[in-house]
Amino acid sequence: MKKYLAVIVACSIAATAFASGSNELVINSYMSDQAPKETFQKLVDDFQKKNPDIKVTVNTTAHEQFKTLLPSWLTSKQAPDVVTWFAGYRMQAFAEKGLLEPINDVFPGGSFEAEFPPAFKTASSYNGNIYFMPQSWYWWAVYYNKDVFTKLNLSIPKTADEFMAVCDKLKAAGIAPIAIGAKDTWTAGGWFDYMDSAVNGGEFHVKLTKGEVPYTDPAVKKTFGYIAEMAKRGYFMPNAASYSWQEAANILFRGEAGMYLMGQFIKDVAPADVKDKIDFFRFPSFGRSDYAVDTPTDGFMIPKNAKNKEAAKKFMAYLATAEAQEKFCKPLGRLAANKKVPVPNADAQRGLDMVLGAKTAMQFYDRDAPEEMAAKGMNAIVDIIANPSQLDSILTALDKERVRIYSK
Repeated sequence: MKKYLAVIVACSIAATAFASGSNELVINSYMSDQAPKETFQKLVDDFQKKNPDIKVTVNTTAHEQFKTLLPSWLTSKQAPDVVTWFAGYRMQAFAEKGLLEPINDVFPGGSFEAEFPPAFKTASSYNGNIYFMPQSWYWWAVYYNKDVFTKLNLSIPKTADEFMAVCDKLKAAGIAPIAIGAKDTWTAGGWFDYMDSAVNGGEFHVKLTKGEVPYTDPAVKKTFGYIAEMAKRGYFMPNAASYSWQEAANILFRGEAGMYLMGQFIKDVAPADVKDKIDFFRFPSFGRSDYAVDTPTDGFMIPKNAKNKEAAKKFMAYLATAEAQEKFCKPLGRLAANKKVPVPNADAQRGLDMVLGAKTAMQFYDRDAPEEMAAKGMNAIVDIIANPSQLDSILTALDKERVRIYSK
């Protein structure tokens, strides 16, 4: 596997070097699903029409592979000119290492705040400089198959007891209550974010992702205890670790599962005749009156070693505009980061209302925690779903990793 990745890195760097002429802009993108890939290409085509002297090359890599290869691209002397990435800690970790180019001077309105809500600035900055161009953001929620709920006469659950009752009815009908594609371990991160904030509050969860709370803390154990109990009851679909998130989504689309905790991008992979049959609701309350939401923000960065920074900054300035952000977000139903872009549809308005009503907004577990810690944590959640009786030993081992990682 390592040899295979090394070959990919070498080929990617070679392709970047070949494409990096003085009038060429090289973009490495993780938008490999068909809908966002095609929508982004239309954006690139529009930029090229406006800038005919710049030739744009887009290199698309599958999402999980992209995350593995990005550090190699950023440290290469033949770095791409622009890369897709995530706001918050995941961007800041690269900025701290000096691998990114500041973009303070690219905003068409003269400042970051002229285009974006001030709340986005913290997640886009490091040590007083802006390194990240936010493009779109979306909400995570419990997506469900409306036909299944109607057939079984199920109501939207608002409390833990109601949620468990819905799961019991789905299971009794021979339908997997919860779809989860745990082959992509980040899908388990959503369960941790939502369950921990539902049990202990968003502020507590933020402290945990900063390494300030042990994973063996009774409050954290209570969170994982709920997940373990759901696994013991057979609520999660069988063999979850064998499925990618898209494969698990298809199980929901076919009505073989009732619910799926997932980001709004689940609609990207839904067949046209199924999209309207998939709806969402807010994660149920587990005893608290307030709630938190996952609202990851996606966007772009310029590597410090980029060869064509002038063209890269032109592209960033284009991406910041309301026109460009609406071109990308409207077809996909995303919420645009630019504050001048209207909400694209009724679903997005409901998602926005849910976010505005939350006490705490989180990026996502694998974006709010250090990469190594998040990887250990997500593996632990998948392990608990598969082996709920080993909860105590899994958490003890996980906290040892917390102590080691945060002491670096």
